[in-house]
Amino acid sequence: MALTSTIYKADLQISDMVRNYYQDHTLTIACHPSETTERMMVRLLAFALHAHEALSFANKLIDEDEPDLWQKDLTGAIDVWIEVGQPVEKRIRKACGRAKQVYVYCYSGQSADIWWTQLKTGLDRIRNLTVIKLPPDQAQALGTLAQRTMHLQCTIQDGYIWIGDKDNTMHIDMETVKESDGKNHGS
Repeated sequence: MALTSTIYKADLQISDMVRNYYQDHTLTIACHPSETTERMMVRLLAFALHAHEALSFANKLIDEDEPDLWQKDLTGAIDVWIEVGQPVEKRIRKACGRAKQVYVYCYSGQSADIWWTQLKTGLDRIRNLTVIKLPPDQAQALGTLAQRTMHLQCTIQDGYIWIGDKDNTMHIDMETVKESDGKNHGS
């Protein structure tokens, strides 16, 4: 018998003072049996950081050619492609060829450092790629917020990120290890 995904519901209130984006989102998130709640919550954080009416969770676990999240324009062209974890270089290059902007959020501490050290030289010249590292202790703390039904608030202001529920709020401190040049183009 095949294992099924666990469904999480999140009411996410976003106050992004950097982008002047203030919206509430009601999200349904499938957590595949092979995925940890920590990874799922990093996906949710990535959603909050890039929130847009057209941003959605893709079916990566069903279709390996899809990202964790993406934002498409009205023609179906991919504006934003978001990966969580440590994708292989070939996948990142393919994403950069398909999307205007690509973001990778890695969060596994030392293994993420090793992964980036191995890929850095090969990806340095890709102009539409941003790679962000989340400290592993903060990713674990995010995982503790996971509930089947969540009511979360995320505030983004002056380079600071806070996310929490009615009982706990945490500061998220991410490191950008590679930043795109900010233009909308392929590699």
